[in-house]
Amino acid sequence: MGECCEPEGYDRMFSKRFARRTARRYRRRGLSRSATALTGFLTERGIEGATVLEIGGGVGHVQVELLRRGAAQAVNLEIATSYETEAGRLLEQGGFGDRVERRVLDIAHSPGEVESADAVVLHRVVCCYPDYQRLLTAAGSKASRMLVFSHPPRNVATRAVLRLENVARRLRGDSFQSFVHPPERMLAALEDTGLRTTYRWRGFGWCVVGLER
Repeated sequence: MGECCEPEGYDRMFSKRFARRTARRYRRRGLSRSATALTGFLTERGIEGATVLEIGGGVGHVQVELLRRGAAQAVNLEIATSYETEAGRLLEQGGFGDRVERRVLDIAHSPGEVESADAVVLHRVVCCYPDYQRLLTAAGSKASRMLVFSHPPRNVATRAVLRLENVARRLRGDSFQSFVHPPERMLAALEDTGLRTTYRWRGFGWCVVGLER
C-alpha cells in the first residue's frame, strides 16, 4: 500500500456513494473528454482481440468501452473495495461479466502477482498514489504493447487546489492525499521499462500520455 493512507482511507474517499455517482454519470453522459482521449489512443493503435490491464479502473467504464471496441478481456486491479457492486452492474448490463476479472491488489507492492497485458491503463490513478515511480515501473513492466495514463497538469493552480484539499482532509482526520507528480519524471519511469512516448493530449483538468513498446 502507498504511504499516504491505509486502505480505509481509499474506501472513504472512493465510497459506494462515489461509485454510484460515477456509474450514473457514465450512463447519462458517456466517457469524459480525458477518458475519450485515452480510449481513442488505444483504439487507433489496435485494441481488437487485445488483453487489457486497468489499474484503479473504478466502476470499470473504460474497460466496458474497450470491450465494446473489440478488446478480448480485461483485468481490473483496485485498492478501494467500494466499487464492486456498481462495476458488476455495468458489466452485466453490457454483457461483459465473463470477460473481466476484478481483483483487490496493489500492483506497486505485488507486481509478481499480475500477468502482462497488451494494453495497460491508469486513468486518474497516479495522482492518488504517493510512490509514482514504483507504481509506474510496475505498470510499465506489464505492458506488452502499449500503456496510457492520465495525470493532472503540474501548474500553480492545480498544486494550490490540491494542497488546500489535502489540508482540509487532514483536519477532518482523513488520511487520503492527492499528488501532482512531475510529468517528466513519470515519463522517465515508464521509459525506463522500454516504452516510448507516442501520444499526448491536454484538456482543462487532465493530461493524457500514451506510450508504446
